[in-house]
Amino acid sequence: MKIGIEAQRIFRKKKHGMDIYALELIRNLQVIDQLNEYYIFVRPGEDRCLEETDNFKIIEIKALTYADWEQIQLPLEASKLELDLLHCTSNTAPIFSPAPLYVTLHDIIYLNQSYSGGSWYQKLGHYYRKWIVPIVFEKAKKVFTVSHFEKDEINRHFGESNKVEVIYNGVPNGFYPQPVEKIGAIQVKYQLPENFIFFLGNTAPKKNLTGMLKAYANYRQLSSNPLPIVIAEINEKELSKYLDSIEESSLIDHIYLTGYVNQNDLPALYSAADLFMYPSLRESFGIPIIEAMICGTPVITSNSSSMPEIGNVHAEYIEPTNPISIATKMTEVLSKTENELTTWERFKYASTFKWETTARKMTNFYFNKNVEYVLLTDSVSAESA
Repeated sequence: MKIGIEAQRIFRKKKHGMDIYALELIRNLQVIDQLNEYYIFVRPGEDRCLEETDNFKIIEIKALTYADWEQIQLPLEASKLELDLLHCTSNTAPIFSPAPLYVTLHDIIYLNQSYSGGSWYQKLGHYYRKWIVPIVFEKAKKVFTVSHFEKDEINRHFGESNKVEVIYNGVPNGFYPQPVEKIGAIQVKYQLPENFIFFLGNTAPKKNLTGMLKAYANYRQLSSNPLPIVIAEINEKELSKYLDSIEESSLIDHIYLTGYVNQNDLPALYSAADLFMYPSLRESFGIPIIEAMICGTPVITSNSSSMPEIGNVHAEYIEPTNPISIATKMTEVLSKTENELTTWERFKYASTFKWETTARKMTNFYFNKNVEYVLLTDSVSAESA
C-alpha cells in the first residue's frame, strides 16, 4: 500500500500537541511497518526531527500560508503518487483530496462556540477550522479522535456515525521519573527554584491562564508556606497583562517563566515539580496529564470534558471556573506526604498510554484489518495488532 501522512508542522522548532501526535505516530509506524510505502508531507523547517527510512519518504512542500499548503500544494503533490489513502493528522484536510481521506479530529471546540481572547493567529486558525472541518468530515472515509468524550461531542454535532473511531494518544519513551542530575541541570538551565508548582499552558482561552492565576493568588493566602509557580509558554509582557487584569500584579515576584519548553526538557521539568496544574476549561485528551503522572508528579486537573476520562482515579479534580476551590485543592495536595504506592500506581497507569499502541491501532484501519499487509518487525499482522 501507498500511504500518505500529512505532518505539515513537525519541522517547526516550537511543537505543540498536534505536532507531537503526528511525529510520534510516524516514528512508531517506522518501527512496526517496514513493508508498506509511506509518504510524509511536511513544510520545511529548522528542526528536522524525522529521518527517512527505506519505506518512509519525506516530501517537503513550500507554500505561502497554512491554507495554501493544505488546500493547494498538498493535493498537487499527493496526486503524483497514486496513494491508497491520505491521513491528515491535525483536524483539517484538503477539501479535494486525491486519495481516500482519513482525518484525525482532535477536537471540535471551534464548532461549538465563538472565539474570544488569544492571538490573531489563534483566531484565524479558529475560523479556518470552523469553515473546513464540516466539509472534511462529510468527505472523510474514516475519522479518528483521541477520547470517548470527543467522540460523543463529534457525534452530537454531526449525528451518529460509524466512521468515528477512538484511538488514545501516548507518552514518548523518554518520559519517566528523572534522576537527580537531570533535574538539577534543568533547574539551572531555566533558573528555577528547588520546589515549585508547574503550570504548562499558553494564552489560548481554553488553557484557563486567568483562572490559574486567580487560584494561585488564593493559594498564597491559604498556605502557610506557599511555593512559587513555574509557567511555560508565555512571556513577561503577556503575564503582566494578565496579572493587571485580575489586579494581582504583585504575584509576578513569585512566578518563574520558562518560555517554550522543548520536549526533551519536559520529563525533568515534570519530575522537578512538586505539583502539576492543568485546570483547562476544555480538552479533548490532555497529554500533559499523563506525561506528568509518568514522571511521578501529582496532578490537579479539571472535572470536565475528557480530563476525568484520561486522569481516571490517579488525578485530583477541581471545578476550573472556581479559583477558591482550586486553591483549596492545591493546599490540600501539597500539605500531605504521598506514599510510594500511590506514586507507583499512577506511574503504572500512565505507562499504559503508548504511542506504539496508537500506531498499531491505526494500522488496523489503514489496512482494513487485511492480513495481507504484514508488519515485519515482530511478525504481528494488522489483524492482530
